[in-house]
Amino acid sequence: MSNENARVDYESGVVPFAMSALTDSGDRTNFTSSASLFSESTGNSPDIRPNGVLIGGAVIPAVSGSNDLIDVAALSLYLAGVNTSVPAGTDETIARAATDVASISSITIDNAGVISVIKGADSLSDAFSEARGAAGAPPFIPADSVEIGQVRIKSNVAAAITASEIFQVIGTHLEKSDFPVYTADNGNAEVNFDVALPAIHTGSLSKAVYASYAQPVFSEQPFANDFVPAETSNSTSSKQVYGATKGSSTSSLSQCSFSAILKDGITDNIVLRKNENIWIRFYQDKHKASHLLTQGKLGINRNFAADDDPVVTCTISPSFPSIERAS
Repeated sequence: MSNENARVDYESGVVPFAMSALTDSGDRTNFTSSASLFSESTGNSPDIRPNGVLIGGAVIPAVSGSNDLIDVAALSLYLAGVNTSVPAGTDETIARAATDVASISSITIDNAGVISVIKGADSLSDAFSEARGAAGAPPFIPADSVEIGQVRIKSNVAAAITASEIFQVIGTHLEKSDFPVYTADNGNAEVNFDVALPAIHTGSLSKAVYASYAQPVFSEQPFANDFVPAETSNSTSSKQVYGATKGSSTSSLSQCSFSAILKDGITDNIVLRKNENIWIRFYQDKHKASHLLTQGKLGINRNFAADDDPVVTCTISPSFPSIERAS
């Protein structure tokens, strides 16, 4: 099949998206954006900021020694995509149940960056529950708040809160911005967490995930040819053992490459993008929707022949193989 209708495009610019909430795809693991691809060009890498504590925020019994009070250390956290500093809080009140039953209060930072204590429903016994919103369980947290700890008590008699009644286990009682671990999927313009985020916010929702990012803008590379996608290749090695041969396989990732005739080899746009981490898009037939996408660092090798136009061989050093897209 002839490739005379093929076309090579390169990332020539970006459309930036300001810090905003990503959309939970429904599993509290994959969060999608408004872009189709994430750019990694200089100054445009996605800045991902899940709601949660960055540093500080230790909860302790009130230094004053007064009954039913706690102190909270100063902290910083991501809140709606903003790095927010919260001053230390002293003598924050913990409400007790009316009778000797289990009660859990959540210590939170609200959407204004203020410490807020939210009391859960009282149990019918001295047993705690881990079912959010249930009797004797921690309460649901407003969608735009961050939980930094819990106080769990079983007595209705006023007394000093003890260290054993304060809980701040990351992922259970404390929301950290960097936990669970997440990665940016540039090819799908989404953020993926390694496990589902806890559904501890009102409506059984997870914490909010914010990001700023940029979507690449493509321009056609004139007079391009000889496109080669980045592919994974596999090789096998073997070792002779007693009575058999034991084999193993390894994989390696090749570079993407293409060539092009240039205007002057100095001011051409593709030349000006050298050493940038950019996207390359290839259409085997520019009249059809299917295409290949490759992201990586652009390297160039120019040739200035005496009797011909300058030419360039471009290589893309990727971190993942070229992506096939049907549309």
